[in-house]
Amino acid sequence: MYAVSTPTEATRRPAPPAETATANRTWWDGEASSYYVEHGSFLGDTDFVWGPERLREEDAHLLGDPEGQVVLEIGAGSGQCSRWLAAHGATVVATDLSAGMVATGVAVNEALDPTLVSAVRVPFAQCDGRALPFADASFDTVFTAYGVVPFVADSDVVMREAARVLRPGGRLVFSTTHPIRWAFPDDPGAGGLTARHSYFDRTPYVEQDDEGRATYVEHHRTLGDRVREIAGAGLALVDLVEPEWPEGHEQPWGGWSPLRGRIIPGTAIFVCLKPR
Repeated sequence: MYAVSTPTEATRRPAPPAETATANRTWWDGEASSYYVEHGSFLGDTDFVWGPERLREEDAHLLGDPEGQVVLEIGAGSGQCSRWLAAHGATVVATDLSAGMVATGVAVNEALDPTLVSAVRVPFAQCDGRALPFADASFDTVFTAYGVVPFVADSDVVMREAARVLRPGGRLVFSTTHPIRWAFPDDPGAGGLTARHSYFDRTPYVEQDDEGRATYVEHHRTLGDRVREIAGAGLALVDLVEPEWPEGHEQPWGGWSPLRGRIIPGTAIFVCLKPR
């Protein structure tokens, strides 16, 4: 899982949409500052990394030429990807469910050196990716890099909302945990190379307190599920990128590691278009 935390109890059990949203909003509110301290150097303040394999948008070009695009980021965290796009000519709005993450992003904005060309401040809005407060056909591109998709129970709604705010011919691109990783324990070492769960078991991963209240939730979908969600939103899947772990990259992130990354995929990036 992309987040790294110390739960009171970790289990797999049903977690409906409202419980999931409340738990994850509260978790990210509490973890925003420490998450930035722990991972800020990896992610950068004005950089665009699609996942732990360190695939950068400047190399992948999954969003096309940023110049002149109007872009929405969902689950933006501290907004580093949005700033990178803005520095390359896009008009960007960064959004996140968590007020803590939005506050962190605004603080990073304020701390940027205004004399640097790349130090672009972007506007933030707090909102749920399942109910975007934007008009139909407002954006050329919608994207999220490990945001929102695994953290909601009803990711099909996220796909429909993204499709709604996209202009005809627009693009949705999202990265998330590769579904195959759910069959393996979240262990960066050799213990993480033996499948322990069914790939087809969609029971959410839940961290909960001693009274059984969810404090953090992630949801699993198979590759087929994701394709059906995309098609159900009226979008066309045009590419599925599975980044390989590059030579020379030795920095693990939770269960992602050089050992595992060179054997099984850790990230899946879906590139989708809205028909004209």
